Amino acid sequence: MSVASSQCYTMDLESSLKQAGTNRSSSLDWHLNAFDIQPRTRFVFGEGKIFELGNIVRDLKGARVLIVTDPGIVAAGHFDLTLKILEEAGLKVFVFDQVHENPTTADVAACVEVASSNQIDLFVGLGGGSSMDTAKGCNFILTNGGRMQDYWGIGKASHPMLPMVAVPTTSGTGSECQSFALIADEVSHQKMACGDSKAAAKVSILDPALTVSQPRRVTACTGMDALTHALETAVTRKRTLYSSMHALEAFKLLLPNLPIVLDKPEDLVARGKMQLGAALAGIAIENSMLGAAHATANPLTAGFDVIHGMAVGVMMPHVIRWNASCQATANSYAQLARETRVASSHDSVPHSVNKLVTAIEQILEVTEIPSTLTSHGVGEKDLDQLAEGASQQWTGNFNPVDMTQADYRSLYSLALS
Repeated sequence: MSVASSQCYTMDLESSLKQAGTNRSSSLDWHLNAFDIQPRTRFVFGEGKIFELGNIVRDLKGARVLIVTDPGIVAAGHFDLTLKILEEAGLKVFVFDQVHENPTTADVAACVEVASSNQIDLFVGLGGGSSMDTAKGCNFILTNGGRMQDYWGIGKASHPMLPMVAVPTTSGTGSECQSFALIADEVSHQKMACGDSKAAAKVSILDPALTVSQPRRVTACTGMDALTHALETAVTRKRTLYSSMHALEAFKLLLPNLPIVLDKPEDLVARGKMQLGAALAGIAIENSMLGAAHATANPLTAGFDVIHGMAVGVMMPHVIRWNASCQATANSYAQLARETRVASSHDSVPHSVNKLVTAIEQILEVTEIPSTLTSHGVGEKDLDQLAEGASQQWTGNFNPVDMTQADYRSLYSLALS
C-alpha cells in the first residue's frame, strides 16, 4: 500500500484532547477545527424509562401519534407495550409497521400515506436506525412536500417539521442522536443522506431493557456498526475537540461490552453501556461525519446484500492500516488503543495501531462476522465496480487520507481474503 501522493489531515486525537487543558490563548490553534454546538435532542436514559413516553409526548403537545416500526419489533412485543403506554396517556395512536432494513424511497412513500391520511402530529421512531430513518424521511415529505431526493444534502427543508421521539431497541446506528435520514433510492439503490436540524428527534429514550430482545446476529451487526462509528469519527478531517471526546468515550464503552452482551444477552449493565456508546458515537457522527469504511460498505450492501454492520466490519481493519500511513491519524488510533488498554502507554505508535487492528479482528471473530470479502460472495471481477461506487460516496470526503477510485480498489483487494 502506498499513499505517498495523498493528503492527510494533521490533527491527532491525543493532541486535540490535550488542548482542553493546555490552551490558554484566546484563539484556537490552527489544527483545531472550530465548532458551534446546538444540542437539539433531550436524552432520557435508564431501565424502565420507556414508561415515561406518554408524558414526554404530551409535553411535546402530541395528540395523534404515528409509531414507525418494523415487523420484528412488533413480534418482540415492543410495539404492544409502546401502544399501551401511549393509549393510557390518552393519545390517539396510528402505526406504520412495514419498515424494511436499509429503507428506500418506497418505504418512505408508504409511511407518508399512513401519516397523511391520519393527520398525525408527532412521530415515535421505534426500533433500529431503519425505523428512525423512515420516520425522519416521512417527516420531510409530510411537512415540506416533494420527493426524498429533494432533501439529499443538508438543510433543504424550508418549513418546520413535526416533533419526533426516538426509541431505539438496538445499539448501533446512533440515529436517535442525528438529524440525518439515510434513505436509498428505490431505483438506483443510491443511499441518500438527507440532513436537517429540524429532523432531529426532540427526545430520545434510551432504555437498555428494550435491547435484550435483539437476536444475537442483530446485536453483533449493530454493535459492529457502532464500533466503526467510534473508530471513524475519531479520525475524520471534520472532527473537533467536541466530537473527539464523544468518539473516545463511545469506543471505551463499546469495545469491552460487545463481547459481554453476546455472551450474556440479559446483562442490562452491559446493554446500557452499549446503548450509551452507540448514542455517543451518533453524536460524534453528527459533528464529524464518517470515512472510508462506510464509503466502501455502502456498495457492498447495495450490490451484494451484505448487512451494513458486516460490511463496515470486514473493511475496518484494512481502513485502519491504510489511514495509519498518516502519522497524525496513527497517533489517534494509538490513543484509542491505549485508552481501552488494548495497548499500553509504553507501546510505540505502530505497535499500538497493530494491537488495535488485532482487537477489531478479534471482535469480528466473537461476532461471527466473516472477515473476508470472498466469504460475502465478492470476487476479483467485482472490485472495479465496487471501487467506482465507493468513490461516489459522500462519507469518503471526510476520511483523513484522500481516497481515489484506485485506492478504494486496493482496499477492497486487501479485504478479499
